[in-house]
Amino acid sequence: MDYIKAFMVGGIFCAIGQIFIDKTALTPAKLLTGYVCSGVILSLVGIYGKLVDFAGAGATVPLTGFGYTLFEGVKKAIGKNGFLGIFTGGLSATAGGIAAAVVFALLAALISKPKTK
Repeated sequence: MDYIKAFMVGGIFCAIGQIFIDKTALTPAKLLTGYVCSGVILSLVGIYGKLVDFAGAGATVPLTGFGYTLFEGVKKAIGKNGFLGIFTGGLSATAGGIAAAVVFALLAALISKPKTK
């Protein structure tokens, strides 16, 4: 049942994104930024944590989950380090994901053979 919940929630996020791409003039970059910001806002009002408890990876893997992780890292760092936690918490919480993205992007760049358009 956990897989079904994760698939449904992640699929809903993807469907919403596709609708925005098809029906609006939003670029994918603006949409992705909006997803991260909406993850932070939904975490701030207490909704996203409940969604993570319900859907697990279906809520933490999409970009809204990145916003949730940033928010949780900042919240934890503020409790531990005070004002300085605003600047350090998000990076500390997401460092593993950012490092993995950089490493896999480097590997993809080394393996692929780019072509001009």
